Amino acid sequence: MGASRADKALYFEKLKELLNTYSPALTERQASIFIVNVDNVGSNQMHQIRVALRGKGIVLMGKNTMVRRALRSILAESPQFERLLPHVRGNIGFVFASGDLKEVRDIIVANKVAAPARAGAFAPKDVFVPAGNTGMEPGKTSFFQALGIPTKIARGTIEIVTDVKVVTAGTRVGPSEATLLNMLNISPFTYGMTDELVERFLTGIKTIASISLALNYPTIVSVVHSLVNSYKNVLAISLGTEYTFEAAEKSTLPTLRLSLPQRLPAAPTGAADAPAAEEKKEEEAEESDDDMGFGLFD
Repeated sequence: MGASRADKALYFEKLKELLNTYSPALTERQASIFIVNVDNVGSNQMHQIRVALRGKGIVLMGKNTMVRRALRSILAESPQFERLLPHVRGNIGFVFASGDLKEVRDIIVANKVAAPARAGAFAPKDVFVPAGNTGMEPGKTSFFQALGIPTKIARGTIEIVTDVKVVTAGTRVGPSEATLLNMLNISPFTYGMTDELVERFLTGIKTIASISLALNYPTIVSVVHSLVNSYKNVLAISLGTEYTFEAAEKSTLPTLRLSLPQRLPAAPTGAADAPAAEEKKEEEAEESDDDMGFGLFD
């Protein structure tokens, strides 16, 4: 059931009040607005986060369509909030905070809850089933065999022989894998509120750095990588030649030089080649005997 007209109007006023109160551009005190992701965060966990933030920050959630409409309704008065619109997608919310922003962010990301693997959900990390006794009866051996998990019967129960990866990060959890993990009482994932804006900001930095390096166009985010790559190139030149410099001497370069095989002297030419040619002719003559490679008594 959707929100009533009165509920929407109340939400609009609440969001407008919080934006005006906690916007750094509109207040003299230290304030900030965190955009947070709440994927897989349950109502009980959300309540715990609200309690932990009491006196330090205010959490405001809402449907994306309603949030966008509320933001657009105040753009005429506060156009600076238009920058928030591109981030209103997915399961996001706002945390309005003042004071020690690092402390508030630590509270936001610290509240994690272990969760079981659900069929069809994307795995945030690799999941392994550890070796050891499962306590299950031998009748369920076929279930492990279907998943390619090596087992043996020990003391009347199923024992997993070696650690096995059953779920790969970034892929969907299969129904069989989810059932197995639940049977083993393994809750491999942890979910909680995350600082969405920071994650997107870091992703943007990585993208800009990659483009800058590919175009050989220096930017503030790529210059560090360019310096490191150039330093590696200079070290490689110093390693391949007799040229050296102070920084190279302090590195592992001398050790690498000593470990490289020395260049072999050039082979002599002219008359010195004659003995080798004669030896080669003698070997060819010996190999051309009529025994076709067999011994005398073969």
